[in-house]
Amino acid sequence: MNNLSDTITAISTPIGEGGISVIRVSGENTFQVVEKILSKSKESFKKINIGDISSHTIHFGYLYDGDDIIDEVLISIFKSPNSYTGEDVVEISSHGGVFVTQKVLGLVIKNGAVHAEPGEFTKRAFLNGRMDLSQAEAVADLIHAKTNEAHASSIKQLEGSLSEYVKKVREDLISVTALVELELDFAEEDLEFAHKKDLQKRAKSIISDLEEIISSYISGKVIREGVNVVIAGKPNSGKSSLFNALLKTERAIVSEISGTTRDYLEENLIINGILFNLTDTAGLRTTEDIIESEGIKRSYGRIKGADLIIFLVDSSASSEEIKLSIEYYDRNIKSDNSILVYTKADISSNEDIKKDNLVISINDINLLSELKKEMTRKVSTSLSAVKSDSIILTNLRHKICLENTVASLNNVIKSIDDNMSGEFISIDLRNALTHLGEITGSVTNDEILHYVFSKFCIGK
Repeated sequence: MNNLSDTITAISTPIGEGGISVIRVSGENTFQVVEKILSKSKESFKKINIGDISSHTIHFGYLYDGDDIIDEVLISIFKSPNSYTGEDVVEISSHGGVFVTQKVLGLVIKNGAVHAEPGEFTKRAFLNGRMDLSQAEAVADLIHAKTNEAHASSIKQLEGSLSEYVKKVREDLISVTALVELELDFAEEDLEFAHKKDLQKRAKSIISDLEEIISSYISGKVIREGVNVVIAGKPNSGKSSLFNALLKTERAIVSEISGTTRDYLEENLIINGILFNLTDTAGLRTTEDIIESEGIKRSYGRIKGADLIIFLVDSSASSEEIKLSIEYYDRNIKSDNSILVYTKADISSNEDIKKDNLVISINDINLLSELKKEMTRKVSTSLSAVKSDSIILTNLRHKICLENTVASLNNVIKSIDDNMSGEFISIDLRNALTHLGEITGSVTNDEILHYVFSKFCIGK
């Protein structure tokens, strides 16, 4: 990674054709770097003294490379500490397009800046105290949000809902730890500053709150990453046809020949604000075809990791084939996260199936709507269990930190039950504080920082 003394730069807008591109520059020498290339005159280079200009203002100018004008630009000026990174920042808005944008970036680097690493602007914001680590992670979540729920969750975390809670719990535990360790200084006098029963009660209360937050992770994962849905069934049960119908596109090859789908296909679909990651799989059967067999093996792998399984049965098939499919479903698939669906209702003459089961036809919009309702109902049940004003965990790292905190606090309770000395209680309390501190970054190391910021895009 670059040194904090380096002035960093990167393109902050997507690469490609567009109206404008934004090149961000941040660091202690930002103004000097930009002043070397920015002119207020088109006829000849006339330097603009950025240090004399008010912060949070936008100015028009020309970028020069020697005697050549590269582009007409707008520059936005943000002076330390009131910027995104907490450093002096200039954002150069140039004309869009790959060539022009790269030309401007190269010009900035040529005059003293270095290319930013992924997430380095946000990392500097964290290191300069502009946000804590969980808020920095919320920035990445906000960028990648695909639904209203994901957006709202990211905004809530960015505003500090989790950070405030963690800070409150840490302050509570710090005060208790201080009393326990004070007792150690007066061990010979046999004084008790922290009453053990009260300490146990506080630990149990905190554990209860943390476990409620931890339990929200399943819903949080759905909000952040979407629901992994696998469409499964025997060959020719209508999997690829349903896949295409839900996506309203001819994404999968549809054929009357069994075994057409040799590998799984994946696409995203949003229904009622919920992101579904659809997977069309190879038909489940025994086959001598090596390629199809590998596809079926992969299908089982996708089914195993699915959040929701839609198992299709061809309602136009013979009674014996339908019976075998249902037996297979009951034996291998059926669970709380599965939906049994009968397909091809438009060509089926089996009236008993149509009466009592979820039946669809890709040619009937109303029947497809019923399936969509059932898909959202399955997911909404778990989402509705989470209170709207509660903290929802969407980050696996945070979940692990809270689980470790609970484990340490359970050790505190056990140590008190076993009449262990204050040294053991103090160690467990400090471990709990460390795990909580890892969430916000008040306790951190280079490995954690690299893990968090390496997942960011360059320019953020």
